[in-house]
Amino acid sequence: MVSLRWWGAILKSSDRAKNLLSAAAVRTRTRRLYDLGVAGKLEHFVLHLDRLPALAARVATVTRAAYPDLKVPFHARWRHFVHAGEDRWARLAAETRWPSPAERARAAFDLAIVSVLLDAGAGPTWRYRDPATGVAVGRSEGLALASFDMFAAGAFSANPNEPLRADAKRLAAFTSADIAKGFQVGPENPLEGLEGRAGLINALGQVLLASTLRDADGAPRPGALFDLLIAAHPRAVPAAAILEAVLAHLGPIWPSRLSLGSVPLGDCWRYPALQDGTEGSDLVPFHKLSQWLSYSLIEPIVAAGLSVEGIDALTGLAEYRNGGLFLDGGVIMPKDAALLAGEYRPESTVIIEWRALTVALLDEIAPLVRNVLGVSVVDFPLAKVLEGGTWATGRQLAREARADGGPPLRIVSDGTVF
Repeated sequence: MVSLRWWGAILKSSDRAKNLLSAAAVRTRTRRLYDLGVAGKLEHFVLHLDRLPALAARVATVTRAAYPDLKVPFHARWRHFVHAGEDRWARLAAETRWPSPAERARAAFDLAIVSVLLDAGAGPTWRYRDPATGVAVGRSEGLALASFDMFAAGAFSANPNEPLRADAKRLAAFTSADIAKGFQVGPENPLEGLEGRAGLINALGQVLLASTLRDADGAPRPGALFDLLIAAHPRAVPAAAILEAVLAHLGPIWPSRLSLGSVPLGDCWRYPALQDGTEGSDLVPFHKLSQWLSYSLIEPIVAAGLSVEGIDALTGLAEYRNGGLFLDGGVIMPKDAALLAGEYRPESTVIIEWRALTVALLDEIAPLVRNVLGVSVVDFPLAKVLEGGTWATGRQLAREARADGGPPLRIVSDGTVF
């Protein structure tokens, strides 16, 4: 009887863990902290929701300036492959003779997955000098160009005759020196989280080698996720299913942090004030990079002739541009101004509160932005609000507030969270 009770407890823990590996859990758990903020019961921050309409108006202005026709694409990695007026991926894909639309989609998955995993904050000083233009580019755009050029050169392929792919064997052997070379890292051009990035790419390769995830030719590669998704959803792929597949099959790549019922939880953190006596009730998931990746996998699926539905099931992204929008915009304010001078790790309750409020406030500001723009939720889902949008306005406010354009809170990054 004792063993049966023990096994039952393990199963319950496992079920609770799996429930946390979803966009619905991100939205529900972050909303709990938002409700505490509305009630004035957070430890570090207060909310000034009366400032939200003015901030929404600014987001709408930024959106119209960037997209006068309001034909806003989804917030995705693909935007960062456009540089100096040229869509690098579109050009490369057009110049390549693909054996099938599915193989093009697998290659796009390979590129997006590897590039997003290398996308954690670069730091304020790192730059990538684009060989094509000679322009030095920093932050996400620079990281994107660097990873794209590596992909185009076959850096992630195990087959010299097929450079446009990422193979598990090659990924598992990747080193920080490989990344440093591709990203032009040196004493005068340091990149934050170099070892962490290499660790993620290694882990991706190792997880794929050990898994059953294979493409149509039986090869273990990130692009095999495309085959898995269309096999389960041959006509329309739910956006939530993309995230669930990413978390289920790629989740083990993340560094060991928290787990529940032996299930690793990835970008999920403990906020003690939420504890109600139930196992896992104090855990707050964000899955920022996994959701960013999920948004980025939508377009390759559509390009292959399928549709993606329920895009608003995914949440806003808990990162420092969207978070900076609300902190620099005065909607989120620290209870103690000295808090802004500190430096914090991702597990800090300061960062957990900030990230949770960011996700919830993105849901609050989205309808206000749509109202100013005169668009519907059907035509302008959250993915377009982000791109139009909140991310760009957050960056704009950061540049106005700080010379280096960095985030309003300093985060100790290991290259695996933001």
